[in-house]
Amino acid sequence: MPKPINPNHMLQLKELLQAVEDITRSTGDFILKERNSVSAEEVELKSLNSLVSYVDKTAEKMIVDGVKPLISEAGFIAEEDTESIRGKRYNWVIDPLDGTTNFLHNLPVFAISIALMDGDEVVLGVVYELGQKEMFSATKGGGASLNGKPIQVKKTAELKDTLLATGFPYYDFDRMKSFLNLLSQLFTKTRGVRRLGSAATDLAYVACGRFDGFFEYGLSPWDVAAGALLVTEAGGKVTDYSKGDNFLFGGEILACSSAMFDELYTEVSEHMQGDS
Repeated sequence: MPKPINPNHMLQLKELLQAVEDITRSTGDFILKERNSVSAEEVELKSLNSLVSYVDKTAEKMIVDGVKPLISEAGFIAEEDTESIRGKRYNWVIDPLDGTTNFLHNLPVFAISIALMDGDEVVLGVVYELGQKEMFSATKGGGASLNGKPIQVKKTAELKDTLLATGFPYYDFDRMKSFLNLLSQLFTKTRGVRRLGSAATDLAYVACGRFDGFFEYGLSPWDVAAGALLVTEAGGKVTDYSKGDNFLFGGEILACSSAMFDELYTEVSEHMQGDS
């Protein structure tokens, strides 16, 4: 059993990150092993267009069992609710398989997302994109990395030079008209808009400069907690649609470089702000 770690100490935070990466890799090995083994009868519908299988549930239990000894007093905010006890100070935020629909359709963009919150602040984040076996990691104040190498957001300054990412609504359709109007504007003002189906991966790709920006609504904290830290530690900016910091629990997020933030924010807020 690993020894408990004090995440307040920077050196121990790095040690904690290494332990979380190891847990993530072993869980990823399980997910990839099961990639072609899930039958239609083993897939459950949690809610409208929200799918889950034994792979999600088993992966989450593996992660919970792995991180629980690291900080004995930490609680959990986890998608499949394997462990629902909240910690007074520390909480692990876990999505065992972000992009479940991709996984079930054998589309190679799905990821494990694990973050650690100290109070209201995310201090550690890992996104492991399994299709390419890419490990994105960050600690508060320690920078962000991809497979151990430092990463930074792109410094693109003008919207016309950008490639953006978003996610399509799959249950909250009340804002659909505004969202489609926003897309129609961005189609003509950017180099393109992509939809991969994994918010954690989208944010990781912003952090390493593959995407210039990302926006989406209808999200949960486990979708974005780790990825948001990756972006900020890679030199980017993350807000909600009102330039606030309620992007973890507020259900909407905008992430990009500081250089292009104002222009992208203007487009997003014009159509989406207040439309909730």
